[in-house]
Order: sequence, then structure tokens, then C-alpha cells
Amino acid sequence: MINDVIYTSPDILSGTPVFRGTRVPIKNLFDYIESGETLEEFLEAFPSVKKEQAIKVLEIAERVLTSSKFLNENFA
Repeated sequence: MINDVIYTSPDILSGTPVFRGTRVPIKNLFDYIESGETLEEFLEAFPSVKKEQAIKVLEIAERVLTSSKFLNENFA
């Protein structure tokens, strides 16, 4: 699932995780949301990212951040 939407390669932005098929860093999505921008505004700014990709990345983040395993291992 992760590999369907997130891609890393030392040849693309020095290995920064990007949306698969683009050169748009995943971090840009979170930066937009953090600054109060909407998902639609992000997608307008980065038309190479598909809405489904952005939603999937948000779902992945939710799963990781709400996982008791993640919380127990990283914040215990």
C-alpha cells in the first residue's frame, strides 16, 4: 500500500519521499495542511499529485499515528 503512493530514490530529491510518479515531496502535503490550506489547494498547487494519492498518504499517516504499537515504541 505504501509503495503504491510513496516513492524514494537517491536519484530523486536525494531520496526524499515523494508521491509516486512525481517529484512532489510528501512533506509538502503536511506543510500545506499545517499552514491551514485545504487538500484542494494543495492539489491545485501540485497538479501531478492525484487526489487518491494524497488521501492514501493521509490514511497511512493516520494508521501509523493511531497505532498503539507506534505510540508504545516511540513515546514510552
